[in-house]
Amino acid sequence: MHACLSPAELSAALAIPDLSDPASGHALAQLSAVVSGALAAHWEVPLEVHRPGPLVSTRDNYDRLGFSSGDVTCDARYSRHVSPTVMLRSHTSAGMPAVLDSLRPELGRHDTLHVLPGLVYRPDAVDRTHVGTPHQLELWRLRSRGLLGVPDLTDMLGSVVDAVLPGTRWRAVPSVHPYTTAGVQLDVQVDGGWLELAEAGLVAATVLRAAGLDSRRWCGLALGMGLDRALMLRKGIDDIRLLRSSDPRVAAQMADLLPYRPVSAMPPVRRDLSLLCADDVDAEVLGDAARTALGPDADVLAGLDVLAVTPVSVLPAAALSRLGVAREAGPAGPGSGQANVLVRLTLQSLERTLTAREANRLRNRVYLALHEGPVQELIAG
Repeated sequence: MHACLSPAELSAALAIPDLSDPASGHALAQLSAVVSGALAAHWEVPLEVHRPGPLVSTRDNYDRLGFSSGDVTCDARYSRHVSPTVMLRSHTSAGMPAVLDSLRPELGRHDTLHVLPGLVYRPDAVDRTHVGTPHQLELWRLRSRGLLGVPDLTDMLGSVVDAVLPGTRWRAVPSVHPYTTAGVQLDVQVDGGWLELAEAGLVAATVLRAAGLDSRRWCGLALGMGLDRALMLRKGIDDIRLLRSSDPRVAAQMADLLPYRPVSAMPPVRRDLSLLCADDVDAEVLGDAARTALGPDADVLAGLDVLAVTPVSVLPAAALSRLGVAREAGPAGPGSGQANVLVRLTLQSLERTLTAREANRLRNRVYLALHEGPVQELIAG
């Protein structure tokens, strides 16, 4: 049974502005247009932009794209369900089954770049490069009456890199994706290291057939790219929160694709938490819960690092006493299936310096949301 979002949680998620929408005037929308326009011009094919709503069927988000129920990405912890059969999309490719369905009546030649930009919704780690509602850009070239193969895919990768980061070295690393064959991860070289920019492959015949398209007649290329990271690389931004900053000095720079000019940074404040949580908890789940707990103040959460996870069964007596659990309670008793999780919060406003009192209050809100033990350790605020 899926845990569903409450009406308040759904309303909050749907209220987040989609900065890939051209009406926003944001650099994310500009980059989306630059990349898709460059590809269409390079291939000399028409371009169609699709902007379906963020609520999709679970079947379109997972099943029709080749995900199996056992895949980690399908776990209820990593999906934001509205009902057992409807969810907030976890990737923009969830809109592609409907696009494929619309092509069934096509009898003539079709060779078009289908573009799906927008927000996606999923738990994620809290750090300077991740956020729970990132923007993605899906680029699918779909063709009837003609083959598309690995050379075309390689050509696509090079064109995307040239559009995002002109002149940058890149490589394609083999990678398995449920809805493609010959899948690759597209990496770009930045400051001497390799960073993932996108994932791509040939559209799998099973995905085409699931939409009622004859895979002997239809073929395609599929590429998905995180727009936030691409823009950060393009402009030289090191903190993803800057993309939504209300600081006029920053916001003014989010209206173009020119290099970012840093403004003075506010000092970070760190708070360590000792939590009692399920022993299979991870940084993504904790990060999502922390963002939810902070609500409109979530933009001050610059990082959440899991420092250690220690099962209750091996904790020393002093730690058990502090947490208020008993090791000998048995497999169904208090503490079973739980662990002591040490977490470090990094709190940093982009506009002003946080006071110790403010930091303590924020710390307590996160602590109360994450801690599952009977004894609470709050800091006076």
